[in-house]
Amino acid sequence: MPILEKIVISDFRNIELQELEFSPNINCISGNNGEGKTNLLDAVYYLSMTKSAFASSDKFTFRHGTEEFSIAGTYRMENGLASRFALKMTTKGDKKVKRDEKPYNKVSEHVGVLPVVMVSPADISMVSESGDERRKFVNAVLSQMDHEYLVTLQQYNRLLQQRNKMLKDMNPDRSLLEVIDMRMAALSDPIYKARKKFVEDLKPIVSEYYRLVSGGSEEVDITYETELDKAPLDQLFAVSYDRDRALRYTSSGLQRDDFSFTMNGWPLRRHGSQGQQKSFLVSLKFAQYEIMKRSYGFAPLLLLDDVFDKLDMGRISNLLQMVSGKDFGQIFITDSNKVRMAGIVDVLTQDRAYFETSAGTFKKI
Repeated sequence: MPILEKIVISDFRNIELQELEFSPNINCISGNNGEGKTNLLDAVYYLSMTKSAFASSDKFTFRHGTEEFSIAGTYRMENGLASRFALKMTTKGDKKVKRDEKPYNKVSEHVGVLPVVMVSPADISMVSESGDERRKFVNAVLSQMDHEYLVTLQQYNRLLQQRNKMLKDMNPDRSLLEVIDMRMAALSDPIYKARKKFVEDLKPIVSEYYRLVSGGSEEVDITYETELDKAPLDQLFAVSYDRDRALRYTSSGLQRDDFSFTMNGWPLRRHGSQGQQKSFLVSLKFAQYEIMKRSYGFAPLLLLDDVFDKLDMGRISNLLQMVSGKDFGQIFITDSNKVRMAGIVDVLTQDRAYFETSAGTFKKI
């Protein structure tokens, strides 16, 4: 499994310049809120996924007043050899990723090479906000495990943009639209099947992790909601053609898929307490971790950002027992309470590293 041995970060968020070496096991980052703990984890995530775990736009990732940032990491790969990955981004939108000084032809080719799972308080948006957040989650997981899924999704989205642009015309070329519809329908089928299988694989694992994390008797479930259960996409487009012309955008398709989260048959958003919602989201991410581990044959990097927020000590103990098992790989944990974190981690392993954060500067302690 890839182990992050060293990272060099320049002008990323509030981090001016840092070079840090990590434990191959557990790395604990403490410090007050707003000092940069989360930014370090986001830099690690960015180097894996070529985008932030939090910001919807890259413009929010530059240190104030700078025009480019860079992140470079040395990883011990599964073959035992070291590889250096480097990413540079400019305010002009130029993004480059290299492996051992050799650029990728496309940035997307890097996604999945360094598998990662991030658990953070921002995950609550998957419960509280629109289906867009839940689709982003599913797409991010499947894109890491299956490069063909990512390529197919990108092609589908490009055609969707083209279709919407045509629908804005008062008299769109119907024959050209039908060609686009057929191409989108062909692309939609493998995406639909991958999402369906992913949810089926996910459900029992989420339920088991929820039981372990919460100790509760609530039944949690995930349902894939898609129009493609009713008919192939080209048929849906044919039925919705007049409506799409009136709306001047595409009203059917994969971009409308959703994934509903329920507890005892009721929507989690309305009927779950903060603790129950947090427990569900942690369980969801740990289930993602489990599925990715099975797919890769090794453990992904695990980033736990303030996961103890809104969980009581019993749940924290259950969580860390799960985290420290032999099945887990390299872990990064942030917590503002250094004493609490050390008290738990020191019992679990002697192979750990501690870092303290202040104003974007990290000191090994």
